[in-house]
Amino acid sequence: MKNKMMFLTKVSLKRKIKTKWFMVANLLLAIGIIAAMNIDTIITAFGGDFDDTTQIYVVDNTGYTYDTLNDQIITLDKSINGDDSTSYKLIKDKTEKEATKLIKEEGNSILLVINSDETSVLNVKVVSNSFIDTVEYQVITTALNNTKTSIALATTTASQEELAKLYSSIKLERVVLDDKKDSADESMEMIMTTVFPMIILPFFMLTIFLVQMIGTEINDEKTTRGMEIIISNVSPKAHLMSKILAGNIFVILQGLLLLMFSGIGLGIRFLIGSGSVATGMGASISDIISKILSTGLADKLIYVLPLTLVLMLITFLAYSLLAGILASMTTNAEDFNQLQTPIILISLAGYYLSMMAGMFNGALFIRVLSYVPLISAILSPSLLVLGQIGIIDVIASILIMIVFNYALIKYGLKIYKIGILNYSSKDLWKRMFKAIKEK
Repeated sequence: MKNKMMFLTKVSLKRKIKTKWFMVANLLLAIGIIAAMNIDTIITAFGGDFDDTTQIYVVDNTGYTYDTLNDQIITLDKSINGDDSTSYKLIKDKTEKEATKLIKEEGNSILLVINSDETSVLNVKVVSNSFIDTVEYQVITTALNNTKTSIALATTTASQEELAKLYSSIKLERVVLDDKKDSADESMEMIMTTVFPMIILPFFMLTIFLVQMIGTEINDEKTTRGMEIIISNVSPKAHLMSKILAGNIFVILQGLLLLMFSGIGLGIRFLIGSGSVATGMGASISDIISKILSTGLADKLIYVLPLTLVLMLITFLAYSLLAGILASMTTNAEDFNQLQTPIILISLAGYYLSMMAGMFNGALFIRVLSYVPLISAILSPSLLVLGQIGIIDVIASILIMIVFNYALIKYGLKIYKIGILNYSSKDLWKRMFKAIKEK
């Protein structure tokens, strides 16, 4: 039976892997993932203007605003795009007429005509050939407001010491009264709501793919009556296990390929990525990594990763068992699509709960849900990282999943034996419950 099961597993795997659609789909996935991670470099290569410097012509009719405005623009530019950024260049030795002519020729330049105002200190006219980018407009507006404040303060009769107090940044001291928490937990919650969902998304997608793949394959064999020939040579148990084994090997392989594509895309980004957007995105990635390290997550990964992988693998097994059992009960693809909907909804609930885990703040409700089979693989790791549950809780989730799988195998196999050769939905549920009661 073992040899027959392995033969069926190989046949099922070959049917999935040695096909043109598998190669084409993964080729498109690789191109899509790598391109998405290097989109700014690609756009620049095709004539994009990520590296272009926006020229701002300043007609300073006040005679004292330009230098302060220039300093404000530089400060804001560096805070947004990094210390090496030169996204804006201010030019002042032009008349309004000359500058207007130049921005018509250049297209993306901006003209600021600055006049003094008795009520609001400054009055500024912003001229452009077309619409101004939202981010650029915000930078200019913020810089002008900061400049106005600086000039207003400089013209007051306040002493230098008082002005220094007004300009100085506020000193923040963060205190968390709960002894079980520290300020790093706030950064951790930010990571869990932004970074973690992107990490668990592949698991969620592969779970749905696994359910559909196993169900569709068993359904196809039933509708083509090929199942009768297979079951006459192989036991239902060997048939089910071959489908489960082939399906799990396939999704694990697909998951590894996705990791490889992401690694290649990230490697290319750091090797050839350049320009203001690339630098900014690179800086963002570095900031995220720094925040992750500062929270102590790197130390937790020593035990979080192995526990998560074990939990995910046995959850894959549970989903594939459920898919196979449900598919055996159906007589066509439409019936299976209806039966698989609750499974997908359960998985979706786990995904959203993991994203909102920080909002529950260790409530008993979310802790109990972390033990629930099928969603524990997504929910438990996020709660463990947040410190809302401990290692013992995750181990308990693993043990519950093992018991759940045992029950699926013990009782599900009885249903599978009856359902696999059944082509009528009449009294099907009665026969299923009768099969479960049988020893």
